[in-house]
Amino acid sequence: MAARVTADSSSPWFSGHFPDDPILPGIAQLKMVADLIAASRKDDSRMTGLSRIKFRKIVRPGQQLDIYAAPGKLKGQYAFRISSSNEDICSGMMFFAQKDNKTANL
Repeated sequence: MAARVTADSSSPWFSGHFPDDPILPGIAQLKMVADLIAASRKDDSRMTGLSRIKFRKIVRPGQQLDIYAAPGKLKGQYAFRISSSNEDICSGMMFFAQKDNKTANL
């Protein structure tokens, strides 16, 4: 699965991170990947873990990002990569599992 997004300069993610030198926080990058994977799944699942996350480049407002994710060898495992202009921005593994009804509202 793949998506192309632009880091919208008016996004609240840039607010205060950092004044006069805005960058997209790593958590925002991971949220974009999680949203892409969740949208591709046909079940009621949630992200449960991360592994081998590497942030390689800073993302600036207006920058175009290419997000790629592919199922891994294990159930619910996905390898992902975010790039911009053929340069790696972020990569790693993300894990998903079906929501547990007992803890779904926490």
